[in-house]
Amino acid sequence: MRSLSIASTGMLAQQLNVEVISNNIANMNTTGYKRQRAEFQDLLYQNLKRVGSNSSDQGTIVPSGVQVGLGVRTAAVYRIGEQGNLTSTENSYDLAVSGKGFFRIRLPTGEDAYTRAGAFQLSAQGQIVTSEGYTVSPGITIPANAVQVTISQTGEVQAKIAGQVAPQVVGQFELSTFANEAGLEAIGDNLLLETPASGAAQTATPGTNGYGTIRQGFLETANVNPVSEITALITAQRAYEMNSKVITTSEEMLGTITNLR
Repeated sequence: MRSLSIASTGMLAQQLNVEVISNNIANMNTTGYKRQRAEFQDLLYQNLKRVGSNSSDQGTIVPSGVQVGLGVRTAAVYRIGEQGNLTSTENSYDLAVSGKGFFRIRLPTGEDAYTRAGAFQLSAQGQIVTSEGYTVSPGITIPANAVQVTISQTGEVQAKIAGQVAPQVVGQFELSTFANEAGLEAIGDNLLLETPASGAAQTATPGTNGYGTIRQGFLETANVNPVSEITALITAQRAYEMNSKVITTSEEMLGTITNLR
């Protein structure tokens, strides 16, 4: 019976749907996290009577035909880049991007990764790094005798040095954008990698046309809506139950045929 395999594809699809939703809920408090959504497509159709075929020698046409669907498959799990809320932390090295753009991170392998999580710290050498110790490009070092650090919305980093009146410019943050942000590959630790699907990174100064600005002392929260996720979870659970009911019904129908005398 086709219904057995069709319902099994439905159960597998809803299982994946629940996994995606659970990952969103698990990352509700992850800085800069972007929620994901599973998208599904119907599978191939089996033509028992092809639509548009001739139904007689006089040239009459079958108006609708008979097509039986073979189930569902996962088309994509894509990332939704909607801006999260900005929450104040009053930490000089906590930075949030308001608008489009990613911070560029230099990995130990020499590759560039990208992130929206701006919870940065200082290394032993005074460099601005991530919580894992990866350098934030283009590499900004804060002098050891700096008593105050100010980062403007355009990414300019100024340090007030002890004994000096005027602040000193010590670096400039940059932001990177992509033609298709959903095409970035997540590797964990709030980091994303460029792929052929995302397109090449376009880097510019914050505040440039098409780029966001930087807010010092703020962090971007995850864009996960708990109410929407719970609603989607309940819907996925009910869909899973209905597909399992189809399998139970199909099994009973097969049992009826088996018991025929």
